[in-house]
Amino acid sequence: MTARKQQQNAVDLDLMRRIAADEESAVEEMYDRFGSLVYRMAYQAMPTRADADDAVQEVFVRLWKTAERFDPKRAALVTWVMLITRRHLVDRLRRKRARISAGAIEEWTVRDTRRETECIGVGLERSERFGEVMERIAELPELQQRVVTRAYLGGQTLRQISEELGTPLGTVKSALSRALVRLRERAGEEQST
Repeated sequence: MTARKQQQNAVDLDLMRRIAADEESAVEEMYDRFGSLVYRMAYQAMPTRADADDAVQEVFVRLWKTAERFDPKRAALVTWVMLITRRHLVDRLRRKRARISAGAIEEWTVRDTRRETECIGVGLERSERFGEVMERIAELPELQQRVVTRAYLGGQTLRQISEELGTPLGTVKSALSRALVRLRERAGEEQST
């Protein structure tokens, strides 16, 4: 490790210790350093600007609450911030998707105003496609199902999936590859009929 990197790690560790000690200036410093980066990620991931604003605020609260867990030996501070941001955005989108999917059909029948019907109709169509995809995934062997759902719906990396399942990374990669081939073949068969 270079002297410069060691110095940066010491600065980062000091910043996170100050945040854990509820030092207001440290939280402001953290926001000044990473606010625009977190906002860019949130703005790209969230459906609306208001959702992105809320997500950024929630990410910084999460960073503040978990500041004592930061370890510069495991990751650089920017990497840690981005990891927490990504996890939070994935969780937020997953919760939002679950609420939308559960209520999509019900909303279609309840609401019947001009523009809302059009927007909700799009939501219904997406939820129907989502249901079709989930049916295809359910036909895959168990390992392939788990890998596909964790990678694409859960937002996990293949390494995370490998560690969680206690399965070699190569096996996880192969399972994902085979699953995607089967899903493409199945989609092709359905389109040709």
